[in-house]
Amino acid sequence: MLMPVLVYAYGPKEAVPIMAVASVMANFSRILAWWREVDWRACAAYSVTGVPAAALGARTLLALPSHTVDLAIGIFLIAMVPVRHWLARHDLKANLWHLAIGGAVIGYLTGIVVSTGPLSVPLFLFYGLSKGAFLATEAAASLGLYFAKSVTFERFGALTSDVFIKGLIAGSSLMAGAFIAKRFVLHLKPEMFRLLMDAIMIAAGLSMFWNATQP
Repeated sequence: MLMPVLVYAYGPKEAVPIMAVASVMANFSRILAWWREVDWRACAAYSVTGVPAAALGARTLLALPSHTVDLAIGIFLIAMVPVRHWLARHDLKANLWHLAIGGAVIGYLTGIVVSTGPLSVPLFLFYGLSKGAFLATEAAASLGLYFAKSVTFERFGALTSDVFIKGLIAGSSLMAGAFIAKRFVLHLKPEMFRLLMDAIMIAAGLSMFWNATQP
């Protein structure tokens, strides 16, 4: 929901580093909220390949034209709706090796687009995690990926002090939202939550397409 607004205000090359900083803060808050539930083995298996892949993806992003970034993010967001439904219809099982392979693929995509939650979420669910354990472990694993993105952006000059401050402001809002939303999410019907997320993904993807058509 936040990414299209940031892209409209700052452009994709600045919006993605802002979201990288904000995502580090947001995932850290989720870890704090569910600290005792983290599955550290699953987190390590996912991160060992995901962290370097995320850094490589972030470097790729910096070499792409802005309109290409807009289109890539828009296509990814919309495509994830049918992909999520396909994954939901298949009762797949994942082990630590699958998490490592998934970490490499998802990590690279995370470096290019804003968030790969629609892919990482089912992967951790297929591993057998649920509720607090799922939320905490997915957040802990994602934290490393977004931190790698942030370091890469800083290394190549995309994460300036101004961008960092904007990321801190956005991240502070996301951190507060993680704790405020906790009780609402726990009482939200699963089907309604899934429909809400589909609508958000499609709306965000279409807005990115619109941004790509602007001069």
